[in-house]
Amino acid sequence: MYIITGASGHTGKRIAHQLLNAGKPVTVVGRSLENLQEFVDQGAQAAIGSLEDAGFLTTVFNGATAVYAMIPPNFVTNAFTAYQNRVADALVAAIQANGIPYVVSLSSFGAHLPDNSGVIKGMSYLERKLDAIDGLNTLHLRAGFFFQNLFSSVGLLKNAGILAGFPVDGDKLLPMVHPNDIAEVAARHLLALDFTGKNVRFVAGPRDVSFAEVAKVIGQAVGKPDLTWTNFPYDQARAGMIQAGLQPSLVDNYIEFCQIINDDSLTEGFVRNAENTTPTTLEEFVEQEFTPAYQNS
Repeated sequence: MYIITGASGHTGKRIAHQLLNAGKPVTVVGRSLENLQEFVDQGAQAAIGSLEDAGFLTTVFNGATAVYAMIPPNFVTNAFTAYQNRVADALVAAIQANGIPYVVSLSSFGAHLPDNSGVIKGMSYLERKLDAIDGLNTLHLRAGFFFQNLFSSVGLLKNAGILAGFPVDGDKLLPMVHPNDIAEVAARHLLALDFTGKNVRFVAGPRDVSFAEVAKVIGQAVGKPDLTWTNFPYDQARAGMIQAGLQPSLVDNYIEFCQIINDDSLTEGFVRNAENTTPTTLEEFVEQEFTPAYQNS
C-alpha cells in the first residue's frame, strides 16, 4: 500500500494517478472526500482527516510500504512554522509507529538551512526528523522555486501593469521547476523503491532563471514587451503582502526566504547535472498556464 499525503495538491495528485495507473494499491489522504473523489473513482482508498492528527495518521499508515510525505501550505494560520512542525511531528509519529520502510518527502532548496530558511523551515525540520528514524529509507526531493508561485503576481500585473510579488533581486538566478516534474521524479522512485539509507535529490527544472528573464517571457506572452521585474524593498513587500490578506507570520517567513535567495544561501551546495535537470520550461508554463490565468483574471 502507498500513502499519498497532499493528494489533491500540485504534486500529490499526479503521483497518486501514476501509482494507480500502474496498478498499485493507494490510499489518498485529505480533508475532503470531494477533493479525493477522482482517486476513489480510479480505485484508491480515501482517508479523510487532518495531517496534524498523529492518531489519525497512525491508523491510516498501518500496513503501508511507502509514504509520500509533504506539508501542505496553510495561508490562514497565524503561526506558520509551528503549523509546519505539527504536521511534520504527526507524519513522523505515524511512520515510526508503523515501521514504514520507505518515505519520499517533498522538500526544497534551502532545507540545509534549518534556522533561517523562512517558508521552507518546516521542510528542513521534517527532513531531520525522518532521517532520525532507524531503518527508514528516505528520499528528500529538494525542489526549486515552483513556477506556480508566479500566479501571485497576476493581480498586480493586471491592475497596475507591473510584475512583482517577491522582494528578490531581478538578476538572481534560481532553479525554477514545474510541480509536474517533481511528481514524475517522486512517482518513479516510489514505483521502483530504489533508494536505501538517507538521500537528498535536487529537482531543479531545465535551467536557472532570473526574475528579469521571467518578466521578459511573461511580457512577450501578454503583450507587454517592455515589462520588467519590480523588486520592492523588504518593508514595502511585507506591507503589501499583509494588505493583500496574508498573515504576518507567513509574510515574515516569505521575507526570510527571499533574503536567503538574495544572499545566495538558498543554492549552496547545488550543482546542476542531468539527474536533477527536469524538462518543463518557463516558456511552456507561461504559454499554457500563466497567460490563460492572466487573461481570465
